[in-house]
Amino acid sequence: MSVKTVDINDVLSSLKPLNRRTPDTPPDEEAAAFATLFDFNSGAIFTGSFSGDSPWERHRNGDEIVQVMAGETELVIMMDEGPETLVLKEGCMTVVPQGRWHRFHAPKGVSLLTATPQPTDHTSVEDPRTLKS
Repeated sequence: MSVKTVDINDVLSSLKPLNRRTPDTPPDEEAAAFATLFDFNSGAIFTGSFSGDSPWERHRNGDEIVQVMAGETELVIMMDEGPETLVLKEGCMTVVPQGRWHRFHAPKGVSLLTATPQPTDHTSVEDPRTLKS
């Protein structure tokens, strides 16, 4: 096992931000805007930059840590009662509970650092609570 150090800002500056992301953006276009920094527990530490809207996603094997490195985003987490929206600005961090569907809305752009368990489920349905688990 080796230990390494990563300069997150250097990695972010080497990526091509994904402009006008939608839930239907092809995976190859998304891949250019994101980087895996480290393997971590049952997933990885990721960073990336985008503007627009992500699809709904959930992580069945653990909580996800989300930190905003730059910009701003609304993080919508689907709770049993309905959606809960958090406004996250540069320097903000939150934890998305295990198994909760969530998505990002970042019209002006955001750069994120996440500790994301795998696998990740994605959907573009309006209300993911209608899906069978």
